[in-house]
Amino acid sequence: MKKGFTLTEVLVYVAVLTIIFSAVVSLFLGISRSNTRAKVIRETLNNSRRAMEIMTYEIREAKSIYTPTSDFSSSTGQLSLETAKYLSEGENTSYIDFYLCEKRLCLKKEGQDPMALTSDKVEINHLQFSQIATTSTTPSIQISLGINFKAPSNKPEYQTSINTTSTASLRSY
Repeated sequence: MKKGFTLTEVLVYVAVLTIIFSAVVSLFLGISRSNTRAKVIRETLNNSRRAMEIMTYEIREAKSIYTPTSDFSSSTGQLSLETAKYLSEGENTSYIDFYLCEKRLCLKKEGQDPMALTSDKVEINHLQFSQIATTSTTPSIQISLGINFKAPSNKPEYQTSINTTSTASLRSY
């Protein structure tokens, strides 16, 4: 009696192994894509949240909105705030600006170099500041911010866009 495998048994064995191997590879590719997608969303959300937190904090702490023209009622992509800087000699006025530099959100404090508030992994596609009417005399600013992840390729897991809107009012002293 001859012992061994027939050609049919070997082909069935190879087919079963191929199906199992394909399923395992597909599972790992899916997990990898999901992990990449989660990282991209987290990076974009963290940049958006950090930028909004810094801008709303500075607006709340500002003395006034600095406008070179007499009217800030129109929407603009730059915001200038007048702040109080406390020195040993007393209070001194300084200015803070929020604006786009390249495709990043920048903050410039008077006498300092501009500082990017967003990482180089994202780009700002929309930035708008609008003064909104309130029942009080304290000015309020609505911030509209749109951020895209800088996709290194056209793969769908890298395509993320976040649009956020927030409102902050100057504190009345």
